[in-house]
Amino acid sequence: MDPNLAVNYTTDLDRVRDHPLDSRSRYLRSLIFRAIEKGGRGHIGPALSLVEIIRVLYDDILRMRPAEPKWTDRDRFILSKGHGCLALYAVLADKEFFPVEELDRFCHFESILGGHPEVIVPGVEACTGSLGHGLSVGIGMALAARMQNRNSRIFVLMGDGEINEGSVWEGAACAAKHGLGNLTAIVDYNKIQSAGSVFDIQNMEPLTDKWKSFGFHVADCNGHDVDALRDTFSTLAQVDDRQPRILICHTVKGKGIPVAEHNPSWHHKSKLSDDVLKEISLALNLEPETAEN
Repeated sequence: MDPNLAVNYTTDLDRVRDHPLDSRSRYLRSLIFRAIEKGGRGHIGPALSLVEIIRVLYDDILRMRPAEPKWTDRDRFILSKGHGCLALYAVLADKEFFPVEELDRFCHFESILGGHPEVIVPGVEACTGSLGHGLSVGIGMALAARMQNRNSRIFVLMGDGEINEGSVWEGAACAAKHGLGNLTAIVDYNKIQSAGSVFDIQNMEPLTDKWKSFGFHVADCNGHDVDALRDTFSTLAQVDDRQPRILICHTVKGKGIPVAEHNPSWHHKSKLSDDVLKEISLALNLEPETAEN
C-alpha cells in the first residue's frame, strides 16, 4: 500500500470505528444476530457495515408502502452486495414487510430468507449475489421509470470488492450516457474484501476521481453516522436531474461487534460458540426500548 494512502486510511478507520451506535442501530443488529443464531450461518461482517446506510434509506429516504410492496410509484432499492442481506432482512422485518418471526427461519428449508436475497421476499427488488450486476439492473429500472413518466428513484448499494467487476464500470458509463438523475449508487467502502484488504487485492484508488470520470456526481461520508447520511442523501437530491449520483460510505466491516470489526475472518461464519454469542449480546447492550425510531 502507498505510505500516504496508509496514513489516510488508518486515520479514517479510527474515526469511523469510534463513531457510537445509538439504540436503534443496536436493535437492528440484534435482529441480524437473531437470524444468525437461528440459522447457524451467515455473512456477518458484510451485513454489519451496511446497517446505518439501509436504515437511513428506509427510515428517511425511500417512498414505499410495506403493506403494498409492489406499489408502482415506489422508489426502488437494490442490494447488489447480496451477501450483506442480513442487514436488509432486519430492516424489512422492522418495517413490517414480513413478520419479524421470519428471521428465526433464516436459511431453513422452505424459508423465504436465504443466504442471498430473492424477489420472493416482500420488499426485495432483485435477486442478487452474483456480484457486479446490481448497477445494471438499477439502470434498467431508472430507464423504465423515465419511459413510464414515473418519478421513482433508484438506489443501488454495492460492495467495495464488488466494484472490481468490469460490469460495474460498463454500467457506470451507461448511466452517465443516458443522464440518469433518478439513479443513486452507493459504495460500502469498508476496505475489506472477503479475503483481505481491498488495497492489496485490487486497489481502486483514487475512487472518487474514477466515478467523476464516468460522469457521476460524487459525495462521501461516514457510513455509520446517521445524521451525516441523512444530510448527504438530501444534498444529493438537489443535484442536476440529468446526472447520476454516487455516495461513497466509509464504514467498518463488522461494525458494532469488537471481535468482528475490520476482521476478514468474520466475512462469513457457519458456527458461533455460546461464548461468542454471549460476547455479541454484551456488545449490543440492548435495552427494551431499542425498537423505537
